[in-house]
Amino acid sequence: MSSRGLPVLQGEGGLSRYLSEIRKFPLLEPEEEYMLAKRWKEHEDTSAARKLVTSHLRLVAKIAMGYRGYGLPVSEIVAEGNVGLMQAVKRFEPDKGFRLATYAMWWIRAAIQEYILRSWSLVKLGTTANQKKLFFNLRKAKNKIGAIEEGDLTKEHVDTLSDQLGVTPQEVTDMNRRLSGPDASLNAPLRSDSESGSEWQDWLADDTLDQETRLADREELGERHTLLTSALDELTERERDIIQARRLQDEPATLEELSQKYGISRERVRQIEVRAFEKLQKQMKAAMHDKRPVVVEATAE
Repeated sequence: MSSRGLPVLQGEGGLSRYLSEIRKFPLLEPEEEYMLAKRWKEHEDTSAARKLVTSHLRLVAKIAMGYRGYGLPVSEIVAEGNVGLMQAVKRFEPDKGFRLATYAMWWIRAAIQEYILRSWSLVKLGTTANQKKLFFNLRKAKNKIGAIEEGDLTKEHVDTLSDQLGVTPQEVTDMNRRLSGPDASLNAPLRSDSESGSEWQDWLADDTLDQETRLADREELGERHTLLTSALDELTERERDIIQARRLQDEPATLEELSQKYGISRERVRQIEVRAFEKLQKQMKAAMHDKRPVVVEATAE
């Protein structure tokens, strides 16, 4: 499947024109989407595939908006998201019963995240699952606790973030220095004419798209909840309790609280959490027959 013939975002200056172009492509009704997907899957009808792709370009732009703070060209983020969308269309199985948007979200996010990680000089830190999670969650976690100062974090903030994100204090310090370094400006304005206060969501406002996205989110959450419930049954009672306390609550428990509850060290709690999370991932991936790409999930807020 080729991207040839699709609208192209030419730098940030062409953002409004690009968004206007992609809004011209109609959204698909469920029945039409199903028939187009069947034509592509069974007959490799490229015109059907193109309609599936163009009808979801707005979804790519909407998701890409959430990754605009990493100092990378907007045009490249959108382009990578479009690649992920095309991969999703290529692998989509309409008979599974869910909408393409639900399935494509995973591929779009994965493609964008991989591009960001490739673009940042993370090789010195490595790209383990924990480091990827830390990379995509540290800024949000800092904002939540009010750690907005420049330079190194205070010890109190480092310890708090270490507990919340399930990583070591040194990993928090190292990643914060990398994100605060010269590689990117995390507070860069969306457009050069930032005085206008214009943001992506101002251009993406579309009641129909929002409705589709909300529906896709509900479908995705329902599917993932079923998979998660089944996967949790494979954990031991202590593993299940720790993973629920750390990742499935609105106010996650700290490592210190769980270490006191079980009479073990904070590091031991962290190790159990990591092991339990890896088990969950393995069970959920197996249940989905490895059909979806790995996407870094946000930690509980």
